[in-house]
Amino acid sequence: MKVVKLFVVVVLATSLFSCNQSTVANKSLETELDSVSYAIGLDMAMKLKANFSEVDKDLFIQGYRNGIDSTNVLLEEADLNAVINGYFAKRQQLENEKKFEAVKKEGEDFLEANKSNEGVQVTESGLQYIVMKEGGGAKPTTADRVKVHYHGTLIDGTVFDSSVDRGQPYDTGVTQVIRGWIEGLQLMPVGSKYKFFIPQELAYGANPRQGGPIKPYAALVFEVELLEILK
Repeated sequence: MKVVKLFVVVVLATSLFSCNQSTVANKSLETELDSVSYAIGLDMAMKLKANFSEVDKDLFIQGYRNGIDSTNVLLEEADLNAVINGYFAKRQQLENEKKFEAVKKEGEDFLEANKSNEGVQVTESGLQYIVMKEGGGAKPTTADRVKVHYHGTLIDGTVFDSSVDRGQPYDTGVTQVIRGWIEGLQLMPVGSKYKFFIPQELAYGANPRQGGPIKPYAALVFEVELLEILK
């Protein structure tokens, strides 16, 4: 994650030049080394402020000093990346939730209305489906691979992926797909065709493919035909 990498660089660089103003007097810039030292410190501080304005300055300095002195260390070195990455991952998720709040709500409203439509069944997880054609074969398990045809759209009908349009069936392990598919495939006897309405938490959630047509927290619709269980 770019922000985490930047933060780590900022912390490392800023730590070299951080000081407690009560114990170190301000210096003037008399040599080229003085100027570049100050410029680097100021530059890194500005980047830290821009990317992590909520930093607790006292704890920042305390952590730096504990690291230099190797005394009174409050975190194990092996845990540092997990703490930093975990924090920024959560912050990124909150930012994404706010940014794509309308997309998430649109999906929730769509599914709430859709579950009352004729023929729609709802599982405990929230997956919704319609049986378009019921087959008579076996149902796959999580240990199986399957061959399917599918047609995937956004809730407004925009097609984002379709083996039907490509004219080429798709084979996959039952557990190698999104959660809505994993659950849905196991409902289907071979020869069936179902239409799935998949909540965002059973689809790609906050992490669809970057640059693709699926936005974070988007609900999805798939028509899936189970052609065979592969041996």
